[in-house]
Order: sequence, then structure tokens, then C-alpha cells
Amino acid sequence: MSPLRYLSTAVFLAVVLFNSDGQSPMPDALIKSPMKEQLKFIQERTKIFDNYRAIREDMFQKLIGNVSDTITVAFNRIIMLNSSVTELRYKVDSLTSDLQTTKTSLETAIKTKNSITLFGQEVHKHSYNAIMWLIVAGLTVILVVGFLSYRRSLLIAQHTEKELKDLNDEFQAYRKSARETREKMSMDHFNELRKLRGG
Repeated sequence: MSPLRYLSTAVFLAVVLFNSDGQSPMPDALIKSPMKEQLKFIQERTKIFDNYRAIREDMFQKLIGNVSDTITVAFNRIIMLNSSVTELRYKVDSLTSDLQTTKTSLETAIKTKNSITLFGQEVHKHSYNAIMWLIVAGLTVILVVGFLSYRRSLLIAQHTEKELKDLNDEFQAYRKSARETREKMSMDHFNELRKLRGG
């Protein structure tokens, strides 16, 4: 390695070490911004030397904590959505059971009588049928609304789960890249020191 390269490496390490010792306060972007904005901030503000990115340790640890918090929030959201989906399934099953019971009662009434006593009054079968079908229609509307709500919740849960997986994959790739970068820089530094002492 040329003396100029030794000198530039030493200057770079001195700048990085100086910045890490006299650290400025944690940027607001890593405290208040959404995760995508934080990653963009790190990408734009960290220094690149010989294709390796240098990041302050406290900023790196803050980013790891923020990613973990984001994943925890997403997991809690998924748990809440799954609970909502379970409740909606129960409601749909209950409404389906009610609808089936109503249909059975209607069929039995039609087969056995032309008129039915309802609240102490004799009601013609056509009127009775109209009332029962209105109930069935109301239950069907409720069933459809419940099903659409369940479907929407399921789609939201799937979308959230996919975002969580993508975020986790992105974080794992970033963590691996950061670790490899730090290990490479440490090894390069060690080799440079060994060469300087040996030479």
C-alpha cells in the first residue's frame, strides 16, 4: 500500500474516532421520523470510504432499537387484527346459524299452516312470509357486512404481515452488511498496523 493511501486511511480513522468521541446530540430524524425516513437519513448522512459506510455507534444502536420497536408495534398490530378477525368469524358463524334457523322455521311454517298466530293475532301466510323474508334480508345484510369487514381485516393483516416481513428482511440485510463492514474495517486496520510495525 502506498504512503498516500496509509495517510488517507489514518486521516479517515482519525476523523471517525474524533466524531465518535465528541459525538453531537442524537439527530431528531432518528427520534421522531418514520423508519423509512430514518434509513434514508442514515444513508444520506453517513460517510463512505473505499466502498464502506461509517456510522456512529450510538446512531447505529438507536436505529437498531427503533427497528425493534417498529417490529414490536407491527407484531402487536397483527395480534390485534387476528383477534378482530376471530371475533368477526364468530359473528359470521353466529349470523349464519341464525339465518339457517330462520330459514328452517320459515319452511316449517309454510308447510304446516296457511295462517299463523303472531303476537296473539292471526296472520296470513303471505304476510308472515313477507315478515320472515324481511328478517332474512336483514340478517343477510348483516352477514354480508360482517363478511366484508372480516375480509378487509384479513387483507389488512396480510398487508401488515408482508410489510413486517419486508422490514425485517431489510433490517437483517442491513445488520449483516454493517457487521461485515465493521469486521472488514477492523481487519484492514489490524493489517495496516501490523504492516507498519513490521515495516
